[in-house]
Amino acid sequence: MRFLVTGAAGFIGFHVCKKLCHAGFEVIGLDNLNNYYDILLKKARLEQLKLNTNFKFIKLNLTDKKNIDHLFCKEKFNRVIHLAAQAGVRYSLENPMAYADSNLTGHLTILESCRQYGTEHLVYASSSSVYGSNTRIPFSVTDNTDHAISLYAATKKANEVMSHAYAHLYNFPATGLRFFTVYGPWGRPDMALFKFTTAMCQGKEIDIYNHGRLSRDFTYIDDIVEGIMRIQSIIPGNTTISSIEPNKMNKNNILHRLYNIGYGKPVELMTFIKVLEKELGIKAKINFTDMQQGDVHATWADTTALFSATGYQPQVDIETGIRRFVKWYKSFYHI
Repeated sequence: MRFLVTGAAGFIGFHVCKKLCHAGFEVIGLDNLNNYYDILLKKARLEQLKLNTNFKFIKLNLTDKKNIDHLFCKEKFNRVIHLAAQAGVRYSLENPMAYADSNLTGHLTILESCRQYGTEHLVYASSSSVYGSNTRIPFSVTDNTDHAISLYAATKKANEVMSHAYAHLYNFPATGLRFFTVYGPWGRPDMALFKFTTAMCQGKEIDIYNHGRLSRDFTYIDDIVEGIMRIQSIIPGNTTISSIEPNKMNKNNILHRLYNIGYGKPVELMTFIKVLEKELGIKAKINFTDMQQGDVHATWADTTALFSATGYQPQVDIETGIRRFVKWYKSFYHI
């Protein structure tokens, strides 16, 4: 079994590659190593992955269709886990074109190559951000997602619609996973836990938006990876997925599926910070500020469909997850 994992040097991609390698699969990791955040962190992840003899890394941009096609033709991937994307809700306000290139053109390139070269299943990253201004909680995959409030969210919604079209037109199995606020060791420096930890260790203030009146369905990386591993083995159309219809848009298309993948319980941001203070032994200096454009007040995943299909049940609570992150952070940065 040969896997392609895009975004292999990224946070989730790194952990997925490591899990696949340890399970004995052949893994080719693809990444363009852009400078959206610290390249040294990405390279450190890759150095860990290269310790596995069944892992090979290729530096390549998803918009390079000619070389992507060549790669698919040569390697004959059984399955593709597509995690590469331009991440970040706030950054999409500053650099929208980066999202068109990576998230739209890049996703289409992967879809087309999977179709042409007979990939048996594509699993791709969507996002909880597609729920936009939805106020009905917990967020269900049956909820309307037509009201994106950031360009990042709009590109992720577009990925879902593109994948649905390919499944319909070409009988191509694809599954989208809507991730909810992933955190843990080797995380992204632009995300809250990493940013807060860095600032607190340096004695700097942390910015808390909407004056702390926010909550998130924080999901530990190991739980995310377990969900991905389970869902990649369930090929839509080849097996019984669930008695629960995962999404209204799939009623006439069993080859495309969407699932929420989250802890299933929101945590208030101020509670999150208190746990971090305890684990670091540092009192946070807080700068309360207004709501940021593109942000939502709360996220909360209804994971009923995913649990019914796979038995996926998150294991890591917020206290344990933050403790593990802090331990990794101190070790990695020699604190």
